Amino acid sequence: MEATGTRRRGLLVWAAAGAAVLIAAAISLLVAALVGGGPRSQSTDSPSVPSGEPSPSSSGLVDGMVDPEVADQGWVPEPITRDPEVYARSALEAAGTFDTTLSSRTEWVAWLKTWFTPSPLYDDELDALDQMARYQVELDEAVALPPESWDELASEDGRVNAQVGGDIDYLELPETTEKRMWTATADLVMTYTRVTPDGEVSYDETVRVSVQVVCDGVSVPTPDSAQQAGDCKVVRYFDEAVG
Repeated sequence: MEATGTRRRGLLVWAAAGAAVLIAAAISLLVAALVGGGPRSQSTDSPSVPSGEPSPSSSGLVDGMVDPEVADQGWVPEPITRDPEVYARSALEAAGTFDTTLSSRTEWVAWLKTWFTPSPLYDDELDALDQMARYQVELDEAVALPPESWDELASEDGRVNAQVGGDIDYLELPETTEKRMWTATADLVMTYTRVTPDGEVSYDETVRVSVQVVCDGVSVPTPDSAQQAGDCKVVRYFDEAVG
């Protein structure tokens, strides 16, 4: 059975089914304002503005994974790439994929935070780090499946697998594209599976979600990984779809 999610400010709809019943629970996945205050980079020149929709680069193939073994915990591994299309797809799917029998919510959220990099829109390093910390708190408190909903799903050995369905759309803003930042929006089809007294039950929930990533620009790689500066990273998961 399939339900189509609707946009809401501050949350996306997370569904869970018991026997033949759908139970709605909240997840917010992505966008308010692009940057919440603070200094921004300025340029005295007038550079040409890249297109808001990125073209796959010749080096856009995945050069590996930051940690492929996280798949054993039911998560989507972070790809090492400079292709916004490749990376945004994985980032969106990672925020909707987990298995309550293989990891805790705390572990899952802590791992999602390793995808982040400070926003290149900030000149001051401390300002950028402070903003990244706020975005990570937002991920925990407003984007990721709430603890009570996780516990409810875990009570029936629940898991969710997310796949981007269809094309990815990009928001065209000169301020961000000049910094090689892309706000990507797509339909995310999340397949929920849980074990009930009558057996295993699965169904799909489709939601519209967005994420902001920086690729082939200023980014900080995950420590002790094969990532390099400039490889794609997440700037922010948003609590409302953009576009």
